[in-house]
Amino acid sequence: MTGFFHQSEHIRVKHIRTPVLTVPLDPRHIPEMITSLKHRQRIMHLTPLDDVIRRITEIVHSVAPFEMRPASAVGATLAQDAAVADLHPAAPLALTDGWAVHAEATADAGAYAPVTLPVLREVAVGEALRGDGDAVAPLDAVMLCGGKGQLHVPMASGEGVLLPGTDARGDEVLQQTGHRLRIIDVAAMQALGITDVRVRKPRVRVAHVGRGRNVIAEATTAWLTSAIVADGGVPMPAEPGADVDTLLGGDGVDAVAVIGGTGTGAHDHTVHALAQAGVVEAHGIAVSPGETAAFGIVNFRPVLLLPGRLDATVAVWLLIGQTMLAKLRGGTESSPSYHSTLTGKVASTVGLTEFVLVRRVGGGVEPLGSKYLPLATLAHADGWIVVPAASEGIAPGAHVIVRPLP
Repeated sequence: MTGFFHQSEHIRVKHIRTPVLTVPLDPRHIPEMITSLKHRQRIMHLTPLDDVIRRITEIVHSVAPFEMRPASAVGATLAQDAAVADLHPAAPLALTDGWAVHAEATADAGAYAPVTLPVLREVAVGEALRGDGDAVAPLDAVMLCGGKGQLHVPMASGEGVLLPGTDARGDEVLQQTGHRLRIIDVAAMQALGITDVRVRKPRVRVAHVGRGRNVIAEATTAWLTSAIVADGGVPMPAEPGADVDTLLGGDGVDAVAVIGGTGTGAHDHTVHALAQAGVVEAHGIAVSPGETAAFGIVNFRPVLLLPGRLDATVAVWLLIGQTMLAKLRGGTESSPSYHSTLTGKVASTVGLTEFVLVRRVGGGVEPLGSKYLPLATLAHADGWIVVPAASEGIAPGAHVIVRPLP
């Protein structure tokens, strides 16, 4: 993903209007407020996305591979080439329903001079010929007469037959190391008798921190869980009520993704917890939406802290989380994408990599929103594009790379 982003070295800082207080503060409470604010999480600067991606590629390593049955390995990344051990099929098989015949014996057959077949053996699709012939004549090409068959058309050797090695040669590699297994890959492996594959499938602890029950928080956690499955990982939901320290440092997973608690609110402390448990590589990433995201390491495991908003979680996971998970999987493929033409203008802030939702219209894609992405807009989108940090926007008619939403 790093090839799609070019970051500028400077962030353009916007001036923020100070809100007007409508209720006067009690002077006695001002020192307490100052002390409280002093210890809150603060973003000192925004780290360019390229720097975060580069750091992930440097310090995140592939998880240990293990053996599993192909049926359970869909989405996993091969840690070893998947190869066929033997010739398939090993013997000639009927490719169609019909009669097993020796082609040489039918050479003189014609419409007015049928060849009489002394022995008839009917075969079904997939049935071995077992030396009874080297061709399969269609059922309606043979006329039965007095218990014997008369064939009116000559057959060529191998006609109607699946010859040895047609499906796969011995030691043929079906898919190479680093490939993510698709459903069709698994079907072919099972049909060819492959019983085990060596794969990497990272386990990611998923949790949401916050006060009380929140329908948006639940929806955000559910989306991230599904996105991890789609990206070839195994989501490991956290125990209800688990504290942040346990979420970050608990065993049994290869990575941690925690939603919420990344801002400067009175109850936001996931970044402080990350700093106490391990190392904060970046807090405040130059992406929009999702500027308050953080990335770090605890017990040699990568930790991604995502903002609590659904749109910000989606953006940060697709811009950063997918790269982290790909490194854990040891995968080599990039995410699927296609080229299209932008039908409307996208304005952008220099210094921020912007995540923009788009919808297919006519022969191009229409930008739906950036910065804050309304919930309804998420449902209307067909994909997303990226505005590089050095750009002030993208003009209508520009060619863009569109990536799908999970």
